[in-house]
Amino acid sequence: MVLVRDGDRTVMTMANDFEGDPKEFAVVIPVPTFLTRGQIHVGEKALIDHLDAYSAPRLVEYFDQNPCARFELRGMASPSLMTESAAVRDSATRAKALGVTIEAQYTVGEYDILILSAQESSGLETWLRQNGYRIPAGASDVIATYLRQNMRFFVAKVNLGEQTRLGFSYLRPLQIAYESPKFMLPIRLGTVNAKGQQELFVYALTRNGRVETTNYRTAKLPTDMDLPEYLKRPNEFASFYKAMFARQVEARDGRAVFLEYAWDMRWCDPCAADPLSKDELRRLGVFWADGGDGRPPEVFLSRLHVRYDRAHFPEDLVFQETGDRANFQGRYVLRHAWTGGEACSAATEYRVALAERHAREAEQLSRLTGWNIADIRTKMDPDVPVGAQPAAWWERLWKK
Repeated sequence: MVLVRDGDRTVMTMANDFEGDPKEFAVVIPVPTFLTRGQIHVGEKALIDHLDAYSAPRLVEYFDQNPCARFELRGMASPSLMTESAAVRDSATRAKALGVTIEAQYTVGEYDILILSAQESSGLETWLRQNGYRIPAGASDVIATYLRQNMRFFVAKVNLGEQTRLGFSYLRPLQIAYESPKFMLPIRLGTVNAKGQQELFVYALTRNGRVETTNYRTAKLPTDMDLPEYLKRPNEFASFYKAMFARQVEARDGRAVFLEYAWDMRWCDPCAADPLSKDELRRLGVFWADGGDGRPPEVFLSRLHVRYDRAHFPEDLVFQETGDRANFQGRYVLRHAWTGGEACSAATEYRVALAERHAREAEQLSRLTGWNIADIRTKMDPDVPVGAQPAAWWERLWKK
């Protein structure tokens, strides 16, 4: 989810990692205001992929140099409410009898879209079921809370004919632009339909500073940790990050939103990927990027990651923009050992310190992930027996 926010203006870009037959996909999202056809757009997945690559937690590599030399050089080196597709039925009379008003219907790109309002949750739930939408048990209570807030419902499903004509084999992101004092993201309706925990990434683009949640704790992930260099092997970093994130979620009783990245997008140091261009930001909804002075627009990116379910997140996410412009990124450091054969007093000291450093890296990785430290040591050095400990400092004093 990309949220562009300034004042009461919001542009929301929704990308779903739906797998299955497109005819079985639909999304039902509460929105705070009526949406005209011009406020709905089909976006580009590549823009979100670029934003993800730019802000993703990353590895940083340093390389130890020859300790016998007199210098040191360091090189820094994806929820939706699943439904059964049905042809859009313009049954306004039946809808009215249920207290449901079809305020508008549009075809935008490969999507058929309805804007609905309702007097009662039971009537809206009945109408959705009659029109082919699978509404899970318990949805009525959640829908009722949105109706009490006078919210409408944005309903989209795939128009298979248009999708074939346009030549897309995947679901492109949907974008909506609206004005409302509410800076929030409705997630509760999705939790009713979910089989388990859901994973949500929110990329908030604002003018002034970092975005945080007001009704849940926003916590920063552990960062700038020295970790074993084997994490650079294929799939190892991904396994580490999943385990570390799960442990952070558990440590906060599954009720926190985590900050993975916060940065002024006019620069980065270093960049995990090229910064987004002025045109890319505008296409994501940064409406203040239209200035003609040639300078990059003032955009602050907050990347939030939340794993949620109905039990631990009973309320929708409510956000606020802060004045905090401090830079933050999930950054994990690999220090590659020097492997030369030179002999000097500095090399001897280096090798002693290296063993101690490797021990600390193993312990830190075990604390972050909960992994067995013996297994970590085996991966760090397969030639060392499982459970072997580095020599104590006093054991090395007189060793020949």
